[in-house]
Amino acid sequence: MDPRLFLADLEAKPESLRRLAATLTDGDPWHGLPDRVERVLLLGMGSSRYAAEMAALRLRAAGVDAVAEYASTATGYPPGPRTLVVAISATGTSQETLDATSRYQGAAPLVALTNVPDSPLAKVADLVVPMHAGVEAGGVACRSFQHTLVLLLDLVARLAAQRDIPGDRRRDIAGLARRAADATEDLLTRRDEWLPVAVEVLDGPHGVYTLAPAERLSSAMQSALMVREGPRRPADGCETGDWSHVDVYLTKTLDYRALLFPGSRYDAPALDWLRQRAATVLAVGAEVTGAAATVRYRGDEEPAVRLLTETLVAELVAARWWADS
Repeated sequence: MDPRLFLADLEAKPESLRRLAATLTDGDPWHGLPDRVERVLLLGMGSSRYAAEMAALRLRAAGVDAVAEYASTATGYPPGPRTLVVAISATGTSQETLDATSRYQGAAPLVALTNVPDSPLAKVADLVVPMHAGVEAGGVACRSFQHTLVLLLDLVARLAAQRDIPGDRRRDIAGLARRAADATEDLLTRRDEWLPVAVEVLDGPHGVYTLAPAERLSSAMQSALMVREGPRRPADGCETGDWSHVDVYLTKTLDYRALLFPGSRYDAPALDWLRQRAATVLAVGAEVTGAAATVRYRGDEEPAVRLLTETLVAELVAARWWADS
């Protein structure tokens, strides 16, 4: 792991996303799925699971029976010919994910979503969906996480369209990826304007606490992971509504530094507690009353663009702290 190479990986995000968008335009990465899929099981660990939870929620909203599970669970959803199993691992070598696939090989259609098409995970799958994120020389899954989100959104759109549910026609995921590339590039281009402030606001003695709505909980979890993985600082993520039940208590005893991704209908209760306890808040993607600072970027009025873009703020903060450590 190398902080300089990690930063280079982040700087390559826009071009990488545009290449993925071109791939989506040219063909269907999920071609070869069974005609009938009654339920979807998504397996992964770490950031792969964060992305899987996002997809499972959207699949259920589209009327598809779906669940995201820790690949490490001792018992899992039973296999069956109409249960699509999507095993996610950027390297294709996550031991827990490889172990989990043994329950489904030959008993359920098994897809490997991986950044390494000839990896051990790919070799046991019926279908391989490459992430097309390129080599992450910094040793941190950053582009591959972003690409995983895009490809899972494409799967959601594909399966929703098969069910012909009103209001759930297939979206232009390639176009979304291009808009996210533009948003990512905007943040990178203007980082000298906002990054020093973000670094200062979040630099407290007790770590960083990230909040996001359930639909974008992956952003909070991945952002906290980036702070832990690179600079090795304390960080934890929480769903905004749940925050008032499980994490609010720390605001009374800590110098609480919150990284808030707005958009939950429960933003107001969380912000009320944060203000009462004199916590320091950095808001990303929307104006928030009482925030110490706000980071805006191109296209942040679109929730799907936020989903694919907003973790870059924490990644760049983490890269700065990591380089300085």
